[in-house]
Order: sequence, then C-alpha cells, then structure tokens
Amino acid sequence: MADLQVGSVLVTGSNRGIGLELVKKFLESPVPPDWVFATCRDPEGPKAQELKALASEHSNLMVLQLDVTNHSSILEAAKKVESKLDGSGLNLVINNAAMMHRTMLHDSTREDLMESYDNNVIGPLLVSQVALNMLTRCQAETYRKDGILSVAIHPGWVQTDMGSMAAPLTKDASVRGMLRVLASLSEKNTGTMMDWEGNTLPW
Repeated sequence: MADLQVGSVLVTGSNRGIGLELVKKFLESPVPPDWVFATCRDPEGPKAQELKALASEHSNLMVLQLDVTNHSSILEAAKKVESKLDGSGLNLVINNAAMMHRTMLHDSTREDLMESYDNNVIGPLLVSQVALNMLTRCQAETYRKDGILSVAIHPGWVQTDMGSMAAPLTKDASVRGMLRVLASLSEKNTGTMMDWEGNTLPW
C-alpha cells in the first residue's frame, strides 16, 4: 500500500466494491491504523458477510451501521466512533457510499433522481459535517491552526457491481492509486477534485 499512515479512518459503503477494498488495504498496511471504522447500511445482511469475516480477524476493525441518507444513523455511528477514539480525533473520512440507477436520464423518475441526489450528494455532506463537528470538539485548537484538507477523488471506471466487469480498472489498481494520492496531499490540494492517478480535474 502507499505510504499513507493514519491513526484512524472511517469508510462509508464498505461492505463491497471499492469500499471493501479500501478497508482491506488499510488492514494490510505495514503500519495499519489503530482503528478502521467500516460502515454500511446493513452490517448484518448477506452483502456484508466478507466485511464481518474481516472484523473477526482484525481487532482494530469495527463494523458500524450507517445509512448516509439517515441523519440519526449518522449521529449514532459518530457516537460509537467517538467512544472508541477517546478524544484523540478521527484522522480520515472516506465518503465512498454511493448508488446508481441503471436507467437513462430520460427514463429516470423524480424518485430515482431524488434518491441518487440524497445518497450521492447530501449523504456525504452530512457525514463530513458530523465528522468535522466531532474533530472540532476533540482537537479544536489544532484544527483552527492547521485547517482540514478536503478533496474529491474520482476512482476511475472500476470493476464493481456499479461499474460492471467491462470497466478497465480493477479494484486493487483503483484503491492503490487513490491511497497514493491521499498520501501525497498538501494544503495546495484542498478544495480540488483529483483522479486516482493524481491528476487535477475541473469541477
């Protein structure tokens, strides 16, 4: 894995695809995080079995229920994360959870569009807001002085359930690339959108 070393990381949508691969890479790191918080909508469901198996093998992995479209669910997950960190602060939040309707725009209903917007836009904003509030409480002076880096990273077209097996990128290649990008970030990158290879993209 890239030389990205963090004390704690939270990944949303981590029961499959890119999210699950991110969790695996953090756990396989030569210097793994003290805590990896892997969240998904239904941790007890059939699509989370591989994630649960990982949790049984790694004491630093905590699987949490978190629905990015449900504010109460986000707050409940934040409480559990905060209780484990004991005031040390959450170092990295990866807003990976997303959904897609496999329809053309002209075939999409209002409900389809609202569900996509709720999951892919509003959800990540709510998760980031709660994480920021928690970080501010834990390390107010540090973050006032240093600021918090925030970037959007395009993972590429990846071989996942959403991307399909026709995609040119494997999950391994995409995640390794994104982790290299995260490890190279500085203040000049905050507020930008980048791809998995580190190229800056236009908004």
